[in-house]
Amino acid sequence: MAVSKKIRQFMEQGSWIRRMFEEANTLRAKIGPDKVFDLSLGNPIMEPPQEFYQELRRLAEHPLPGMHRYMPNAGYAETRAAVAGQLREETGLDFTANEVIMTCGAGGAINVVMKTLLDPGDQVVIFAPYFVEYHFYADNHSGSCKVVPPDKDFLPDMKAFEAALNPRTRIVLINSPNNPTGALYPWRVIAELAEIIRRKEQEFGTEIFLVSDEPYRKLIFDGLEYPHIFPHHIRSIVATSHSKDLALPGERIGYAAVHPQYPDRAELMDGLTFCNRTLGFVNAPALMQHIVKSLQGVTVNVAEYQAKRDFLYKELTSMGYSMVKPQGAFYMFPKSPLEDEVAFVNILRESNVLVVPGRGFGMPGYFRLSYCVADREIQGALPGFRAAMDRVRKGA
Repeated sequence: MAVSKKIRQFMEQGSWIRRMFEEANTLRAKIGPDKVFDLSLGNPIMEPPQEFYQELRRLAEHPLPGMHRYMPNAGYAETRAAVAGQLREETGLDFTANEVIMTCGAGGAINVVMKTLLDPGDQVVIFAPYFVEYHFYADNHSGSCKVVPPDKDFLPDMKAFEAALNPRTRIVLINSPNNPTGALYPWRVIAELAEIIRRKEQEFGTEIFLVSDEPYRKLIFDGLEYPHIFPHHIRSIVATSHSKDLALPGERIGYAAVHPQYPDRAELMDGLTFCNRTLGFVNAPALMQHIVKSLQGVTVNVAEYQAKRDFLYKELTSMGYSMVKPQGAFYMFPKSPLEDEVAFVNILRESNVLVVPGRGFGMPGYFRLSYCVADREIQGALPGFRAAMDRVRKGA
């Protein structure tokens, strides 16, 4: 047996997205790429903004001395200061470079945070539907996840949330805008979460950290503003990346930021820096740190994603699909017309349309589709969605 039983089980649980992506590749090789409509993977087709290429070209033509060497494990001071400046502007809080650590994407940041905070047996509260790898991240650091169900709008069920907290709860992890639903947690929801956390901290005599996984923070639609967690809870940490807002998922560049008024932030930052090194990340990519330093106020054209959302939402709802309209990110999470959403996903596959079953996100009965793809793929998928719905209605 080449793989441990635990990892084999985890691979099975976490394989839905990659399984559909690989199915799409198999279909492309078999029938041609123009006949396959792959909406399974959140891999943005949008290219980075021109400012990214300008900065990349500038560094290539005028390299800085030592720009590819090691730096402090927390990252370049000037990059962290630039991130802090953007956070000051967005939150009104007095962030400095001392509250920021550059990481290998948001996934790296979350692992660093969990490694720093969790003792064996500690729990991380997460909210369904969720990014499945949260479970694996917690297990990496001898913790486990406690899942809280959503309400009808894919926002936290507050009674279930309060019941889920216990003396071993160390982290409450939220993801807004959410993958897979595109739901944005409004100010009132974050305020209520924080109030419950503080009440339970007092009851248990513990510290509970509110951690926000927010790589989609700048992909917000309809003129909405992003509700930051920092004004609500002093024990708060943001984990994010530039994978989506700058369309750089393969570059693995992100950061973690700690509330600047948390009394033990110096010790916490020391722990995060230590874990960034000892987990094997060592430091975030040097070249990307140099580049994103100048791009903190830059974002891809969010209007393009909103236009894709509007088009696809209108088309699918007119066919009879039911879903909560996304407020951000680039996913939709429709309710499956069949109770067994895997069976429905297989029907779509027969029309060469690839989506991901909701059980891959802890929410059977739904399916996720990604619209960060070419318009050709979105439009080409529509006949398959229509045919699948017609087939269900006819009971075929």
